[in-house]
Amino acid sequence: MKEKITEHSIKLFEKKGFSETSIQDIVDSLGVTKGSFYYYFSSKEELLMDIHLRYIDELLGRQEEILGGQSTSKQKLFDIVYMLISSIKTKGSSAKIFFREMRHLSDDRLAQIISKRDQFRMNVERLIRNGMDRGEFRKDLNPVIVTFGILGAANWSYQWFNPEGKATDREVAEIFVEMILKGIEVD
Repeated sequence: MKEKITEHSIKLFEKKGFSETSIQDIVDSLGVTKGSFYYYFSSKEELLMDIHLRYIDELLGRQEEILGGQSTSKQKLFDIVYMLISSIKTKGSSAKIFFREMRHLSDDRLAQIISKRDQFRMNVERLIRNGMDRGEFRKDLNPVIVTFGILGAANWSYQWFNPEGKATDREVAEIFVEMILKGIEVD
């Protein structure tokens, strides 16, 4: 039931927004009582936090697997960008909620999410620095700005990328990474 509550809430939050969706809307969509909701979540904000944690923790776990591999920095960069783009197929609604509804979290909960988001960013920045040190990327880059550029492009794609459209998630990731590498790859 917790999964069903979460899934229905994600759909409602995506469609109506967090503020405009009531607990009654959520339970009505499931045909259950508010008691069912409160058995799993103490509040709508706790549910929102759960959605945020699931999204960012899954991305961090997948990122750690990529970074722990033996491939080049270039390949790891592609794999991370591809992971972010391809997750739109299965987690696009969660991504929208993650970026759009974060402002509705309390300061304490927001701090937890920001810490995890920063960890993801710092992992990419470390990857860029390692690529610079290994001669895969130009030495004169500003790795902080490059990281924000990469994540900005990949993370914003949930707004416009249609997994059922003409370009596949792999093609979009290849285009992004080619665009990025042509600016940072050593000749």
